[in-house]
Formats: sequence, structure tokens, C-alpha cells
Amino acid sequence: MNDFKLLGYDSWYWLDVLKVTGISLAILVGFYLLANYLQGLLKIRLIKKMDDPLLANFLSVFFRFVILLIGLMVIFRVVGLTGVVSGLLAGAGISAFVIGFALKDIGENFLAGILLAFKRPFRLGDVVDIGNLRGTVISLNLRDTQIKTADGKDVFIPNAQIIKNALVNFTIDGFLRYDFIIGLDYESDYQRAIDVIREVVPTVEGVLKTRKKADVWISDLAESTLNLQVTFWVDTLDKVAPGDMEVKTQVIIQTLKALKREGFNLPSRIVELKNHQGSTLNTGGL
Repeated sequence: MNDFKLLGYDSWYWLDVLKVTGISLAILVGFYLLANYLQGLLKIRLIKKMDDPLLANFLSVFFRFVILLIGLMVIFRVVGLTGVVSGLLAGAGISAFVIGFALKDIGENFLAGILLAFKRPFRLGDVVDIGNLRGTVISLNLRDTQIKTADGKDVFIPNAQIIKNALVNFTIDGFLRYDFIIGLDYESDYQRAIDVIREVVPTVEGVLKTRKKADVWISDLAESTLNLQVTFWVDTLDKVAPGDMEVKTQVIIQTLKALKREGFNLPSRIVELKNHQGSTLNTGGL
């Protein structure tokens, strides 16, 4: 009789365990599907309202994390671990201590990600320089920011590192300036050369003509040439225009062609030899 009771007790016990386990798994799957659905829905609505995919994606991921955390607490209550739930709620006041020591790096990057999401020093597609790493912003995650360099490398930079270091955004307003140096012979008509360059640069496709104008000025009196600095602007948000490097290449080519047509000499380095003793200079047959 005692064995029968023990067997019956064990049977009911394991049935309860299976029942609780099944309910817990169902709740877990339900909250997982709910979190994914609400994340996608929230992301779409946020993008429509704020027109900022980077912030919208970050907030939706954070919202999904909160939903999953709530689901985990519900499962704890179903299982009967109410003490764990109470401990989690009571431990909210010491979360900063836990993050600061036990989870220093994770917590630091997470908080930095929140600051970046709301401060928004960059957007998707912006060209940035972070700690001597230059690339295009691909995504902002809870822990890191992904950028793609010009040579195709994907770099994941911890958010805390971005907060602590200087960040240069080259395209936050859509305008990016390029420049190059061109040297003229010292016997040239300098003003005419400047006028020719100012006329030809705006004709190149992709160069801004009104909002940001191209310009030329004398930058240096070099030993062999008088150097002119040519500057022009491109619109990085214009997806129809040619790429920035293609625009710069065409500007340089068209500038050289225009100066050549006008008869300007673009010398290389010139070495001047002076004979102070008045003797015949041996040129070696040159």
C-alpha cells in the first residue's frame, strides 16, 4: 500500500512538472513570437514618423528585449519562482552596481548605445571617422556599431569606444568637400588660370553649383610652382549622381585639359643651377 501511494505521488508530481514545463514553453514561444511581431510593427511605424532608420531599429530592438524580459518573469511566476521575480525587482536599485563591476563592458556598451541612439551623431549611410577608422555606418546595435570601410571590411566598434573618442561625421548634412592642389609655372597668367578653373569645375556632373560653390585660391609659393588649391562640393545624399571618387577624378581631368587648351604650363620640380665662379659648366653632353 505504501509503495502504491509513493508511486501515485510520484506520478502526480511528474504530471505537474510536465504540465508546468509545457505551459512555460508555450509562454516562452508566445512571448518570442509576440516580441518579434511587435518589433517589426514598431520599427515600421517609427521609421514613418521620425524618418531615422538607425534610431527606429535601435528602439525596436530594445523594445523586443523588454518584451522577452517580461516573458521570462511570467515564466518564473508560473514555475513558482516568485522569490526570483521579487529578487529581480528588488535588485533594480543595485543594477548599476552589477553593471559597473560584474558586467562592466556589456553594461557600458549598452548604455552608450542608448546615448548614441538618442543623440544621433550619425545616420545610416553616413561616412564617419572613429578612432582613425573611416567607413559608412551600416547599423547601430545594443553593443556595437557596424561600419563598412572603403576596402569592403565590416568593422564592429563597441559603443563605449565611440562615446569616449572623437567622432568625425563627413556627411551629416549631405555635403562633402573635396580638394586638390595644382601647380602653375611662375611665368603664368595666374588670374586667368583661376578663372578657367572656376569655369570648368562646375560643369562636371555631380559637382554642386548653387548651394555650395567650387572655389580656387593660391595656397602656397612652392620652390618650382605657384600652387592653387581647388575645392568643390558633392551631395552625398544624391543617389543618382556619380560616386564621389569618380566626380573628383573627372574634375581633375577636365581641369588639366582646360589649362592645357589655354596654354598653361604645369611643370614638375625645377632645379636651378648657378655658376658663381664664371667657369664653363660641364653639362655632360646635355
